[in-house]
Order: sequence, then C-alpha cells, then structure tokens
Amino acid sequence: MSVLIFVDQADGHIKKAAYEALSYGSKIAAQLGTTAAALVLGNVPSDLSALGKYGVQKVYTVNNDKLNHVDSQVYASVIAEATSTIGANVVVFSHNQTGKAVAARVAARLKAGLVSGACALPDTTNGFVVKKTVFSGKAFANINITSPIKVIALNPNSFHVTENGGVAEVTELAVTVPESKIQITNITKVLGEVPLTEADIVVSGGRGLKGPENWGMIEDLAHSLHAATACSRPVADAHWRPHHEHVGQTGYQIAPNLYIAIGISGAIQHLAGVNRSKTIVVINKDPEAPFFKAADYGIVGDAFEVVPKLTEEIKKLQA
Repeated sequence: MSVLIFVDQADGHIKKAAYEALSYGSKIAAQLGTTAAALVLGNVPSDLSALGKYGVQKVYTVNNDKLNHVDSQVYASVIAEATSTIGANVVVFSHNQTGKAVAARVAARLKAGLVSGACALPDTTNGFVVKKTVFSGKAFANINITSPIKVIALNPNSFHVTENGGVAEVTELAVTVPESKIQITNITKVLGEVPLTEADIVVSGGRGLKGPENWGMIEDLAHSLHAATACSRPVADAHWRPHHEHVGQTGYQIAPNLYIAIGISGAIQHLAGVNRSKTIVVINKDPEAPFFKAADYGIVGDAFEVVPKLTEEIKKLQA
C-alpha cells in the first residue's frame, strides 16, 4: 500500500498546485501508515530529489519528450500503468485543468473510486471519507470511497503546503508511452507577469470600468500587488479584455488568497468561479450589489476615485 502523487508541470516548471498535492498526499500516507511517492512526467530539469521536503520518500520520473505536452489519454495510460507498477492504492491529483482532464480517465482505467474537488484530508476512522465542494462551492459532500484503489483530485489553494526538509530518492520508471492521437500544429502561449491560475492575488474588473480605455488602473493596482488581472464575462464578451482573463462559472475557476473585484456586481455565475478565494474585497458604488454579501471587505465608492488612491497607498508602503 502506498500513495502516489501526480506532479503537474508546464514547460519544465512544477506548478504551484503540485506542491499542495504533495503535502496533501504525504499527510494521507502518514494517516494510513504508509509511504508517499511523486510521479513526474516529461522533461523537468530541476532537482527532483528536493521534492522530498514535501513529505515524499521517492520520486518516479518518466523522462519522455512525448509527455512534455498534456494529452489526457496518453497521460492517463502512463499514470495508470505507473500506479499498478508501483502498487499504489491512493492516487492524488490537483483539481486543475490537467487534473480535470486526466483524473477521471485514470480512475476508469484502474476501476477506482474518484472524488474530485476534495478540500480536506480523508476521514479514515470509519472507511475512507473525503470531503468535497459541490454546487459551485456553495455546499459540501462527504464521499466514502470503498474501492481498493482510490483517486482524489485536490482543489487548488485548499491545503497548506508544509516542508520537512527531507530528500527523496529519484528513480526512472519504465512504462509504455503510447503514441498520441492528437497532432499539435501550433502553440500560442499567454504571457503575463503572473499566470492567473497560479496567482496568490487577483485584481478583477467588470462593466463598472465603462470601457477598455480605463483598464490601466486595474493593471496599475495589480502590478503594485504583484497580482494577476482578471475580468467578468461581459467584459470578455465585449472584447475589452481577452477571454483567457475571464473568471466565473464559464471561465477560469480560481482560489487565490486575495481576490479584489472592482466594478463587478457579483452575479451568481461570477461568484461560482471565485467563491473559494480566501479573502474577497469588493469595490463598487452600488451598495446593493450582490457581491457585497459574499465579500469579506467592501468599499462603497466610485472605483475611479478609490482604486488610484488605493494603488498610491500600496506603493507608499512598498517604498
């Protein structure tokens, strides 16, 4: 019996959510009195033995160029075979774009029970009960996984990363890497200071900004906080901002430590994508805006007056 944690990477760099998954999986292993191992697919040049400080004893690698880009069918085949080869009973993913595409496929191949969107350690006192978010984060469900192999996808930013200073043994794993059925013809990368899905702080704007010409104050505030920028769906639909900045039920679903919503009323579809944020700050001149009901802090005022002053004060503190 052991726990296997999939380490998500992009362009050879390990994603922030992977460290949360490593800490989470290691804690599960401690609960079960077993060992934890990490699985890294593709070419990652960093020192993988350092992943031991997150609680894993071994790091298994499949260093194959075919795995540098995510193909859910290929990844599922490799991870399922790796799980069987290692003899793992619990497989942990991050519930991000890669995890959403791959975890269910792995579970199907292994005939394993799956809980996606987990937000707490399993309760192993009577079975293997995993708590998860449901109804776009408005409620929780406790799911008992009874299958011999269990697959869990952890919600990003829902588990604290812990380090213990350990060093892991790195081993190349011999598994079959099938040919992809997908041919990549072009790759267009979204460039920015902070990737939206990895950001600890997100500054978001809505129709209250009145037009794309006013987006400079959003970017100024974000830059002062080393934050990512985002927007509501009407803003993206109006082409004020690119669609890759759209957060909400039909856009990116994020869970930063701080989410600042400026000129956004807070429709239920938007809240569904951001309500897992640790702290929500709302700036809106309408005191009846629904977003204030979900906010931890609210400022009723004109964004064109409030935001520049807020940015100025933040820059003074950083000087």
